[in-house]
Order: sequence, then C-alpha cells, then structure tokens
Amino acid sequence: MASTDRELRQRCVNTIRVLSAEQPSAAKAGHPGAPIGLAPVAYLLWSQFMKYNPANSQWLNRDRFVLSNGHACALLYSMLHLTGYDLSLNDLKNFRQVHSKTPGHPEVHVTEGVEVTTGPLGQGLSNGVGLAIAAKHLAATFNKPNFELFNSNVWVLCGDGCLQEGITSEASSLAGHLRLGNLKIIYDDNLITIDGETSLSFSEDVVKRYESYGFHTITVDKADEDLDALSKALQQAAEIYDKPVLVKVRTTIGFGSLNQGTEKVHGSPLKDDDLAQLKTKFGFDPKKSFDVPEDVSKFFSALKQRGAQLESNWNTLFEAYSNSFPDLHSELKRRLNRTLPADLFNHIPKFPSDKPMATRQHSGQIINALAPHIPELIGGSADLNPSTLTYLSCSKDYQGDTPEGRNIRYGVREHAMAAISNGIAGFGTFIPFNSTFLNFIGYAWGSVILSCLSHFQVIYIMTHDSIGLGEDGPTHQPVEKLMMCRMMPNLYLFRPADGQETAAAYIAALKRTKGPSVLALSRSSVKYLNNSSIEKAGKGAYVVHTVKNNTKAADKVDLIIIATGTEVGIAIDAADKLGKEESRNIEVVSMPCWELFEEQSEEYRREILRGGQGVPIMSVEAGVKNGWEKYAHGSVGLDRFGLSGPADKIYKELGLDADGVVARAKRLIHFYEKNGPVPDLTKRPFGTSDTSGVSGGSSGK
Repeated sequence: MASTDRELRQRCVNTIRVLSAEQPSAAKAGHPGAPIGLAPVAYLLWSQFMKYNPANSQWLNRDRFVLSNGHACALLYSMLHLTGYDLSLNDLKNFRQVHSKTPGHPEVHVTEGVEVTTGPLGQGLSNGVGLAIAAKHLAATFNKPNFELFNSNVWVLCGDGCLQEGITSEASSLAGHLRLGNLKIIYDDNLITIDGETSLSFSEDVVKRYESYGFHTITVDKADEDLDALSKALQQAAEIYDKPVLVKVRTTIGFGSLNQGTEKVHGSPLKDDDLAQLKTKFGFDPKKSFDVPEDVSKFFSALKQRGAQLESNWNTLFEAYSNSFPDLHSELKRRLNRTLPADLFNHIPKFPSDKPMATRQHSGQIINALAPHIPELIGGSADLNPSTLTYLSCSKDYQGDTPEGRNIRYGVREHAMAAISNGIAGFGTFIPFNSTFLNFIGYAWGSVILSCLSHFQVIYIMTHDSIGLGEDGPTHQPVEKLMMCRMMPNLYLFRPADGQETAAAYIAALKRTKGPSVLALSRSSVKYLNNSSIEKAGKGAYVVHTVKNNTKAADKVDLIIIATGTEVGIAIDAADKLGKEESRNIEVVSMPCWELFEEQSEEYRREILRGGQGVPIMSVEAGVKNGWEKYAHGSVGLDRFGLSGPADKIYKELGLDADGVVARAKRLIHFYEKNGPVPDLTKRPFGTSDTSGVSGGSSGK
C-alpha cells in the first residue's frame, strides 16, 4: 500500500475516532471509550468487507451489521453518516436528544441503517444468530443454479459485557451447532468494564469457549494500530463459511484519551481539555467540531457509489430470476410486501362441538393447517414440541445440512430463542414463532421487551397457561405472567377459550405486522362454546353466554362475568347456577384479548360492558387480580402461587371452581344492592393508554 493510501486510511480512522468522541461531549452524556477504540475495526468493515447500499438501507441481500454493545452507538452513527445513510452531521450533534435520529442506544425504525435495537448486553449478538439463520434459510429456499440471489453475511460487534451475559452462551451454542458460517462475531477484548478491569470478574478463556461451541477463532493482538493484521484477520473471517467465526481483537478503550485503558473513559464524555488534546494528537484542529476532511469525505462517498452498483447488479439478477422462476419470484415479492396469501385463513380447521380439547391442541391443528400455505412462518420450541405441539409437519428440521427446514430446535434456551426470533423478524420476509410454557416466558422476558420496542412481528406460543397444568405444581404454574404481558406496551396477549377463539388469535397475530403477540394456551381441555365465533373473538371481547331467570325484570342484567381461557367454561357454569339460585339475569363475556377490545369503538365497548346501566362486573381468571379493576368491580383470581395436584382439585381449593365463583358473585351483587350505585367503568376522564395533553406522549398499545 502506497504511503499516501496509508495516510488516507489513517485519516479515515482518526476521523471516526474524533466524531465518535465528539458526540458524547456534545450531549454531555454517552460512551466514548469503545467507539474510539473500535474505529479501526469499523473503518475496515465498512470500507472493505461489508456489502451494503446507503441509498437503500432495506436492500435484501445486504450484509447485516449488529452493534451488540449498543452503548458504543456513537461509532455506528459515525459510520452511517460517513458512508452516506440518512444521518447528517446535525444528527450527530443531536446525539441523545429527544426525537433525534441518534438515541442513546441504537433503535431500529428510528435510525436508518440500524438493523436491530441493542443496548441490553448480549441481545444484539443473539439477534445476529437469528439474522444468520434467516439469511441461510432464504438462500436455501430461493437460490438456484446461476441465480445466487442471497449470500449475505452477518457481522456482529460485541464486548466483554455481551459475552458475560448468559443469553450469548445460549445463542452461540446454537450457532455453533447449526454451523452458521455466515455469522462473523468481532469481540472487542479491551479488558475494561464499568467497574474496572475485566479481571475483577471475568477470567475465562473466551477463545477456547467459542472453539468448544464449534466456532473458528482468530486473534488480533494490536488492533489499535496494526490495520494490516486486522485486515488480514477480517479477510480470513470473511472467507470461512463452514462454521461461524469469532475474531478476538485487543483494543485500548478510549485510545488517545488521557484516560485511555481505564474505566473512566467507558461511560463519561471526554473533558474539554482531553477532547482538545485527542483532536490534536489525531491531526485535527481542536477549535473545530464535527469536522470531516475533504479527502475522507470523498473516500466514503465512493463507497456509497459502490453500494448503489452492488444493488443495481442484484436487481438485474432478480429481474432475470423472474423469467426463469416466476413462481418463486412472485412468492418473494409477496413476502417483501408483507401481504399474506389471499386464501390463507380458509385453511383453518373446523373443530367438533362434542369433543373437548385443550387450546394447545387447537393451536397445534391450526398452525399445521396454515403452515403449508405460509412459508415465511418459521420457528420452534425450547425442547417442548410434544407439549406445545408447534412442530410443523409440512417441513423438516433446520440443521446445518438442511437450512431449508422451518423447524428450529432451540433446545432449552428460552432467552436466546426469543432474541433469535427478533433477529429473524428483523431480517424481513419471515414471521417467526417460538414456544415454551407460559411460566418460562420469564426466562425470555428481556428479549420479549425488545420485540415490543422494535415493533417486530414475533408470535409467542405459550402453553400450560395457568394452575390448570396441575401436578407439576407452582414452579411451572404462571400466576402473574398474564398480567405481566398485558402491562407491556405494544404486546398483544390472547387467551382463547376454545378452538374458534384460538383461530381468531392466530388470525390477529398473523395480521399484526408492527408488534409481537403472545398466545396463552391451556393444557386442560375446554368445551366447545356454542356462541363463540372467529369474528366475535376478533373484537377482543363479546357476550358468549346469557342467563335469563329474572322474570320480574326480564330486560335487567344483574351481573356480568368476564372470563378468559379455561375460566370461561367455569364462568358459564357459575352463571347458570347463580341464575337458578337467585333468579338472576347474567351475561358471561369472554375477553380473549384486552388490546383488541380497546381498539373497538366506544359504542361497542359500552354495549358489551353495559356502560351506564348500573351492572356490577366480576372478572374470573386463574391469575393475579391486579389490573382487572380496569374492567371489573370485583375479581376472582389469585393472590398466591399455585399448588401441586390434579387441576380440578386445585381450582376448588383456590376458590376458582363454579361454587367459588358463585359465592363471590353473590357478595358482589348484594354489596351494590345494599350500598349502590355501581360505578360506570367505561367512562373515565382519560383512557389508560391516553396521553392527550401530555407533551410528547405516545401510546404503546
């Protein structure tokens, strides 16, 4: 390499360092250390090894870059600006400001060029495994002789913190097992965490660990300045396709700062004098801010032109593909447009009215009836296929030799399973699902949060949804999980009561493209509900059963019982019993989805809940009662953990059988008959998700 080329290369690296240091200083908050130290890695990746087009950040065959150590986002923003994405110098100056394009950690859909939302350590690396799975599956499905449409790589940048999080052990173990040769992880071994040196808490041999997972490993000892060695290592990584790669690079955190190599430069902006001397050291005028030398700007502008040409060549290939493989071309276009097959829901099975079934069984039949007709549906369970019934019989396993398979064997790795699903969703052209027992969604919760924040369409099929799972006892019986899901912004929870409602849940989840859904399904059998329907359940709540025994006031409703899932049948039995005992008129409302109900008109919601008519409402659900005060004046539920034993005996013991519901219903009715009046819960000064009048407020639902 000529000396002039080396000088330009160094100026490019130094420009990245300075821009990455200036952003936290402008915001008076942020993490300059890792971005400064990783500038050489970023320069080489974006200039030599990654395939991308800044003019179209959604080009399908682009390489994906994931910044797993999301606190180092100033580095990513510097690269997006320099390479020509829609991120200006003013955007860099607005680092960490409200409504800026440069938030404190990368957020997909906020900043063009960000693939996944990262920040919680380890999530990004695990997302990267999902991105790599998706890329290999797409290639196995659509590539044909002379038409290699898909050959992209996934480059993940991570730090010590990511590799200390358990989720990356889960995800990396699976990546090695699946031999994801398109996954390239760069580990920034800078020896520093927030507390101080990594030796305080982290002394394992990461390279040996990743070798045991089945990774090829490469080590670069002096990544701060030896760009030739670093380039050689990345070239080697790029050429390996039979297994995933870990490149361990030794950098100096905050290289060039007065506090380089210490925790002081990790999470605090450089002081003014430190920033000034760093600029001087790297050949910049300390009096200028956010200055990009002209030759550096021209260098990166050429990369934008290169990217446009890469996509243009791909578009030409894709057009020729349409002539040779018109059906596959049309199928891929449909998936890119995120439209479902026109007749998809015609394949939903009918369920016999005389055969009680668990809703997990309804789910198993529905997903297998739909799967042959929606090839973008891909996923698996956490080693629970015989229990959750989510194995797709129309396809094979996704394994190293069969990446065309749609059944992912996640093993007992719930947290990584959810994060990998986020990566698959983030790739595009897929609808991922995953499954375990509802109680174990707690293991995956960190990833579920990011599904919601990222607006990713992930379907969580969670079975064994209550104390009704019985003998496994309270360690497996979810108590708070239903309400926990309902409290999460942008998460829809469905708890269906029969096959029709389960079908409605699948339809809603498959149509919901801007957020995840949880299907909470039963182990115990439920009866066919005579008045249920897909259309009614699709409104979130509806009157499923009516009891009319009050002959003196035939039009008066004495009580509404709202129930979900397996408790709908119990509520119906209780309503029949109470209606006879006290000559009452009672309506039972099945409410499979709060969120869908809230989307209905005020008129409909008041009709279902008899708004303004003075009718007491009682909820019945085998979970915590907290939260039901939104709809009910009294609740039958749990304020404790469950029990081990047969389900029917547990329900009776905890007062959730028909007799227990009747006893509580009588108390509620008599209370308001004596003390009146019944509050109208459908009329409030503002809704629970309303932020009108609040500056900058937004609804998560």
